[in-house]
Amino acid sequence: MKETREPLDPADLPEPTLPAEPAEHRQTVMLAAFEGWNDAGSAATAALLHLHDLWDAQDLAELDPEEYHDFQVIRPVVGTDANGRREITWPATTIVSATVPGSGRRVLLVHGIEPSMRWRRYCRELLDLAEREGVTTVVTLGALLADVPHTRPIPMTATSESAGLRAVLDVEPNSYEGPTGIVGVLQHAAAERGMQSVSLWAAVPHYVANPPSPKATIAILSRVEELLSDPIPLGDLPEEAEAWQAGVDELAAEDEEIAEYVHQLEEAKDTAELPEASGEAIAREFERYLKRRDDGTGGPLA
Repeated sequence: MKETREPLDPADLPEPTLPAEPAEHRQTVMLAAFEGWNDAGSAATAALLHLHDLWDAQDLAELDPEEYHDFQVIRPVVGTDANGRREITWPATTIVSATVPGSGRRVLLVHGIEPSMRWRRYCRELLDLAEREGVTTVVTLGALLADVPHTRPIPMTATSESAGLRAVLDVEPNSYEGPTGIVGVLQHAAAERGMQSVSLWAAVPHYVANPPSPKATIAILSRVEELLSDPIPLGDLPEEAEAWQAGVDELAAEDEEIAEYVHQLEEAKDTAELPEASGEAIAREFERYLKRRDDGTGGPLA
């Protein structure tokens, strides 16, 4: 006798799920920041060092400073190590490797001082290493002094020479003309090799140029989070940013000229942003919110 079975109830079936993207299929990204002309308020290098500690990065390589630095301009530092022995620390460029928790994305972090000479060779050495390590996207971080008020969100500029990235990210083509630093040279060199490249810049209020600048550092990290679609915990940075802003508020309150200048910057900033109160701008901000809420398995650089 043929056995009969009751038809399956669709409600009893497990819900279909999309398989998580293997970590090895996610793009390897290089993030680079350099002390000096490209790093107002040390905001960019502070963002990189935050990621270094957050992701427990491991040493990968170091560029020989003898080739790229004038030691009369950037002098080595002498000190004592943990064992009491005298040692000299040279202004080297370090490259470390990190794996982002959750998504498994591999990221290389490049930290150094803007070199004094041989910029083309310097960029070539960095990008040769990047290609050997499978990097497909180079993200440079920078900060500049600007006429912006400390009481408003830090303006961020994101540019790319990669048409493909501009099509999927909220970034503009790089239209800047004028003197450039190692950040601009590295980004251009990466694009010439056919690598995707993005440059992120934070505008630091010029009247509080001394480091640290935690509010600008947070702005940079928030933009990196959007690019990678990987959550970046901020740790103590929000409290440090509040303390920084309170300190600048006190400074302005004690000087009528500074207070009036800040007020003028606020008016100019608020007036310039009025056209942004549009449906398109609101939709764009909502999309950014959804990306930040994402669990890190997707995004433009997946």
